[in-house]
Amino acid sequence: MRMFRIIGRSISSSFKSVFRNFSLSVASITCIIITLLLVSIGILLSYNINNITKEIEDELTIVILMDKNITSAELNVAKATLKSVDNVEEVEFNSKESIKKDLASQNDTYAKIVETWGEDENPLQDSFVITVKNVKDINETATTIKNIDKVDRVKYGESMVNELINIFDVVKNATIVLVVGLVLVTTFLIGNTIKITIFSRRSEIDIMRLVGTSNTVIKLPFIIEGFLLGAIGSIIPILITIIGYTYAYNSLSAVEMTNILNVIKLAEPSSIVYLTALILFILGSVVGMFGSLRAVRRYLTI
Repeated sequence: MRMFRIIGRSISSSFKSVFRNFSLSVASITCIIITLLLVSIGILLSYNINNITKEIEDELTIVILMDKNITSAELNVAKATLKSVDNVEEVEFNSKESIKKDLASQNDTYAKIVETWGEDENPLQDSFVITVKNVKDINETATTIKNIDKVDRVKYGESMVNELINIFDVVKNATIVLVVGLVLVTTFLIGNTIKITIFSRRSEIDIMRLVGTSNTVIKLPFIIEGFLLGAIGSIIPILITIIGYTYAYNSLSAVEMTNILNVIKLAEPSSIVYLTALILFILGSVVGMFGSLRAVRRYLTI
């Protein structure tokens, strides 16, 4: 029962202290708001960049042109062989007749050209479109496919793919460093802001020690106060993250996009904003709590 009374008084004292030291509380909360907003931007930016690169990677395919004189039986064998290749996720077959029909449907010029081809004069080639599991191994996969019987040519834009893979790696690493850096800076700023708040009340701590108050009873109100400051400071960044990102997503979704912008689009809010909000709350409240603990312990050492 005594412990519950101590906790109850500590919570009450913490709330009173937040309002009693209003100017310092506002300064701490403002610092927390600014730094958590930066963390939120970093997390959302990192997630969307990685999401975009993942979608672009999924679009990278290998196009295989088969020998013009290949038979149906040989096509079936080739398809089975392609499916057995390591790193091959999906194999899609396009017959030269279906390619001819697609070509004719694109515009009148192509349609007229296709009409001049006789029944046995189709110059196109049967092809397979390969989707790979890991785009980083696409070169090795293409090399393996080139050695399959009846394969005429393999196309996948070697130089472009290599450049894209390098860019993806740099971007992913950069965004990870950005988020980690922002979290560390946020931890430092919030912790030091809370320390300044506690430092201004060191005389209050000294008085409590002089009257024989135990260290636990002294520390608990300050720890709870740090938690409150962090939690209150995280509310505005959380609201801005949820409302602002959802609004941005809906606004961009309503705009008619070009082919390029259809790939470069924001991730759905449900997949990231609530997780980001949870991270902001935990980061603000936990860092505030431990910042208070570290600061008050300094004045409790003999």
